Amino acid sequence: MQALLSCSDVFMHNIRPQKLAGLGLDSASLRARYPRLVLASLLGFHQNGPYGGKPAYDDIIQGMSGNAALVESQSGTARYFPTVAADKTSGLVAAMAILAALTQRQTTGEGSLVEVPMFETMVSFNLVEHFYGAHFEPAQSPAGYPRVLAPWRRPYRTLDGHVCMMPYTDAHWQRFFTALGEAALAVDERFASMAARTRHIDALYETTGQLVAKQDTAYWLALCEKIDVPAARMNQLADLPQDPHLQATGFFETLEDPAMGSLRFPGVPVHFDGQRPPTRTPPRLGADTESVLRQAGVAEDQIQQWKKEGAVGLKPT
Repeated sequence: MQALLSCSDVFMHNIRPQKLAGLGLDSASLRARYPRLVLASLLGFHQNGPYGGKPAYDDIIQGMSGNAALVESQSGTARYFPTVAADKTSGLVAAMAILAALTQRQTTGEGSLVEVPMFETMVSFNLVEHFYGAHFEPAQSPAGYPRVLAPWRRPYRTLDGHVCMMPYTDAHWQRFFTALGEAALAVDERFASMAARTRHIDALYETTGQLVAKQDTAYWLALCEKIDVPAARMNQLADLPQDPHLQATGFFETLEDPAMGSLRFPGVPVHFDGQRPPTRTPPRLGADTESVLRQAGVAEDQIQQWKKEGAVGLKPT
């Protein structure tokens, strides 16, 4: 391990701090020995608080950080987001933080300790909009952004499916109601401004939902195109590989894997100078171990001895 660390830029782990010390990998020792190394610690909780050192999984963090309560506020039933939101969000934050630490090292020549606690990361993520009136002292309203939490904030049901429609500005709503011949709604004081719509968001969404239910999806897509209001058909997951935009941009890629055959993957969403980086299947566990050990300066006879002992080499698929 020390040989690997000596030629590494980043040491990233999700091991609780009390376990690292027993392995000789505590941050103080590593920073003293490898001053240019960026140490990235992905944990459930910052170790200085009372939860420090406790185990955490996505469900635990979603519950503690307010995700399940947000769903309960909107739907009446406490549920987790139906995606591993805490794991993925924390991973994205960790990637950005590590890149920032590497950029700083280019200036200072020194590495740093990057700590990414899942709990604090998701609390921060949720409270961007949901701290709302609780920003003020004293609070001007309870936490929770009403527009986002409104029970009617969902895809609108049409005669033949659902449409995701988003009149947002004052002009959007006026054009929308006028196009439907709803002159009274177009001048209704409850819906005349962003502040008024926020106060009466349940009535606005419910009224809109009742209107949308009278026509099919194609009607609403055509109307919104005409009056310049954002709208889209609601996709099912199975629809995404056939989505015309994703097909035209070559988003999905098919890769050949020697063990699993043909596999389809979503592509990298980011383009660099107009190019999408290629998608690759990850190497098999142990496939690169020998080359990494050689790069770290481990003697060939030691590598071969480890291979005989089963410590190095490809693991069964």
